[in-house]
Amino acid sequence: MTATRLPSGGLVNRGNPIAFRFDGMSLQGFAGDTIASALLANDVLLTGRSFKLHRPRGFFGAGYDDGIMVERIGPRAATNQLATVTPLEQSGDYRSVSTWPNARTDLGAVFGVFGRLLPAGFYYKTFMLPTFHLFEPFIRRAAGLGRVPEAAWEPVSEARFGDCDVLVAGGGAAGLAAALTAGRSGANVMLVDDGPSMGGRLITDAIADGGWHDAVLAELASLPNVRIMPSSTVWGYHEHNLLTVIERRPGDAPDLDFRHWKLRAKQVVVAAGAFERAIAFANNDRPGIMLASAVRSFINRFGVLPGQRAVVFSNNDSAYGTALDLARAGARVTLVDARAKAPAEGEGALKAAGVELITGSRVTEAFGTKRIEAVDIVVGSETRRLPCDLLALSGGWNPAFHLASQTRQARSVWHEELHTFVAEHVDADFHVAGAARGIFAASEAAADGMRAAAEALLRVGIKAHLPDTPDLPDLFVARKVEPLWFVPPKKKSAKLFVDFSGDVTTADLGLALREGYDSIELVKRYTTAGMGVDQGKSGNVGVIAIVGALTGQATSQVGTTTFRPPFVPVEFGAIAGQRSNERLYPWRHTPLTDWHISAGAVMYEAGLRWQRPGYYPQAGEGWHEAASREARAVRNGVGVYDGSPLGKFQLRGPDVPALLNLIYLSDFSKVSPGRGKYGVMLSDDGLIMDDGVVFRLDEDRWLLHTSTGAADRVYGHIEQILQIHKPEWKVSMLPVTTQWANATLCGPKARDVLAALKPDFDISGSALPFMGLVEGKIGDIPVRVCRVSWTGELSFELNTPARHAEALWRCVMEAGAPFGITPVGSEANHILRVEAGYISTGHEVDGTSDAIDLGLGPLIGKSKPDFIGKRSMDIRRKYDPERIEMVGFLPSSPNDLVPEGAPITPDNDLTNQEGFVSACVMSVVHQRAIALGLLRNGKARMGAVVHARIRDKVIPMTVVPPVFHDADRARVKS
Repeated sequence: MTATRLPSGGLVNRGNPIAFRFDGMSLQGFAGDTIASALLANDVLLTGRSFKLHRPRGFFGAGYDDGIMVERIGPRAATNQLATVTPLEQSGDYRSVSTWPNARTDLGAVFGVFGRLLPAGFYYKTFMLPTFHLFEPFIRRAAGLGRVPEAAWEPVSEARFGDCDVLVAGGGAAGLAAALTAGRSGANVMLVDDGPSMGGRLITDAIADGGWHDAVLAELASLPNVRIMPSSTVWGYHEHNLLTVIERRPGDAPDLDFRHWKLRAKQVVVAAGAFERAIAFANNDRPGIMLASAVRSFINRFGVLPGQRAVVFSNNDSAYGTALDLARAGARVTLVDARAKAPAEGEGALKAAGVELITGSRVTEAFGTKRIEAVDIVVGSETRRLPCDLLALSGGWNPAFHLASQTRQARSVWHEELHTFVAEHVDADFHVAGAARGIFAASEAAADGMRAAAEALLRVGIKAHLPDTPDLPDLFVARKVEPLWFVPPKKKSAKLFVDFSGDVTTADLGLALREGYDSIELVKRYTTAGMGVDQGKSGNVGVIAIVGALTGQATSQVGTTTFRPPFVPVEFGAIAGQRSNERLYPWRHTPLTDWHISAGAVMYEAGLRWQRPGYYPQAGEGWHEAASREARAVRNGVGVYDGSPLGKFQLRGPDVPALLNLIYLSDFSKVSPGRGKYGVMLSDDGLIMDDGVVFRLDEDRWLLHTSTGAADRVYGHIEQILQIHKPEWKVSMLPVTTQWANATLCGPKARDVLAALKPDFDISGSALPFMGLVEGKIGDIPVRVCRVSWTGELSFELNTPARHAEALWRCVMEAGAPFGITPVGSEANHILRVEAGYISTGHEVDGTSDAIDLGLGPLIGKSKPDFIGKRSMDIRRKYDPERIEMVGFLPSSPNDLVPEGAPITPDNDLTNQEGFVSACVMSVVHQRAIALGLLRNGKARMGAVVHARIRDKVIPMTVVPPVFHDADRARVKS
């Protein structure tokens, strides 16, 4: 009995045959086939070997939930092509990866004999004696997947930027309905789906839609405001609704292999469907064991019957549709339902189709080597063997809300009836619809897509025109799932696979737990579950549930692993596009990054590619609520933030005071050891380059601080002075930014927390005054404490060598717990510094202002004859006396937040721009919007009313002094 091509059906073009080869065999497929469907149509079930044990493997899924990869020898040689999604090419020559000489007779299968010696984490414990280098050549040859071809294919790709009102990710019933709603309403829409044709389950499940699917696609294609992108995937969802999309073989550019998009969407609708999951039992990885949804896809999309004698094993209603499709295609079918009672309509439909139904039963073991030959099932107390050449599994469904979770815009919550995780909204700029949020019936999913689109349109100010909800008959869907994650084996040595890509078994999960890796993130890394090609799309929830079962926890309490881009494999060449002479700049992380992420921080870029926390959202909080809560904690109690990315340079030598006097406005010649001074640095043209505090450590050493983003620029500036203009000066400069980590305590209770840490030095106001510095220890941790503030509150910067960073941070959090200490991110810091009226080099320093413009004129040393930029500043001020000066603003409406950069116009003259808003926040002190900005002749216009322009809106604002909190700095100096 074999898999075979059906005489009709599917979307393949039987009039366009394609000859191809696989592992030396000459075969034939059709245009529209994937490599996988063509192989199945030729009864090639054994298509690869598992990564670790080289067990025989076949296709398990029909899309990105599968892990079988092939190497394309020609044309256009390339390795690691996912067979279930890669189109079949004329004269294509393919071979299996990680096999020798081929998948059928792989000599690597010898690893299976030693399987008991290769459990999870074996690589951490073996190959150590006598030396790892003895085994290294063999390990390198055995590791990896495909081989890089000598003459590799160089894809033609391009990079594009775009924007839209609504982006819909997923082209199933929900996605089509959402796109139709938004398109009819006049919104600019992009509809993205990874299938070669839109439709999702409408196609794979052959739902009789009465022509609705074709009519919707025709209407969308006729709308000029809608862009349809088949064979495309939204692979990354980044901050501020930036999405990265890979478009394969664009229809409007036949010469392109890939087009890579970076899209800004005002609103996003995630309608990415759901992934079916399996059930683990003994030998559940044999070729011919597939997901029930994959079987339906091969039958209805490709016209391929994967087996003639089929067993369907399920714990929910959705597999009944698979059994009926198999029966209609000519297979003999037995449905094994783990539930005690089958749905009445399902029982009747199966009986009419000649399908045998066995309820209250479970598959316990599969038999066969290179393909499945039979399964054992338990019926009551009896074991029955069923011959079969196909086993279709359905253990429930996992909604694909991964995209929305990549930027933490969605939170996963446990669904008790579906026994899976579904998305819960925490942000208003995206919406989840259809199966991606657990709604599986096609008509209900379409209605949900319309709802999501209407909510998205409301957010962008467009009136929604809702189409009629279609009548899409979809009888057998998973509305309630009876949990069944694995079937206990009869033999302890039996292998129950939970992740095929990494050969991870239930025994491996148990081993990881016994060895102390009880966090699901650690289990994932120790066992590699979910780290393979499919990234756990069908297996992760099962792994979580089994870990819960082994530890006695509810699945909802175990937690989930982190969703990260890319959502699907993406070629590097596609991301690069047609670019040359580009350099890669990786992210820079502080020693505390892992702690921040584990605490739920949303990470931001902080200049020079540094990653630092933006905010730490709690349940139900968006960024604004989280940032306001953190800012209030600093104003009323105590907070702590990671200031490690701040630029730090150690200067040494007798001429350091002369250098500082040259580059800064202030006079540093009288700064004594243990004290610091704030300084502003000008460029040659007299404009502000950077600001920061410089401390004198002792007679010979100084510590210079810069802003994070300007550190490299300042370093180059000083080195140019020392090497070119003043080579005679005896000054050495050493960058120490990454040598020191920083935990900054801030708030009226900051001294209390520092005292609770029991430092070995005096922290009183007299011993450690504002702009003071002391070095000592907290326990065994060496620290350097700087008394400075950028929040307008009492603050202590605790600096320690990077290797002690996490230990110090944990001590701070423990000591601060009785005082309600709160970790603080960049968003809260921004609120605090605006209230205090402190400048930011990324906001008020815009490349046109000097120190006097920003109210820093008193810093200029009266006795200093010169400093860099002085002459240029004097000349500019002489010929342009009415300068744009820093002031504060109070919007007339206390809730009007003015976008940064908004132009300012005076009085009622709305055409004459006289400045701009540099920052606007919702003050936690005044409970209203406050702003900073630059205004022409602003200091002389206190009390005047000016206007900020925002597209079609004008916001009146009163000009006020630029300090809204602690104007006399009493709190800072307390």
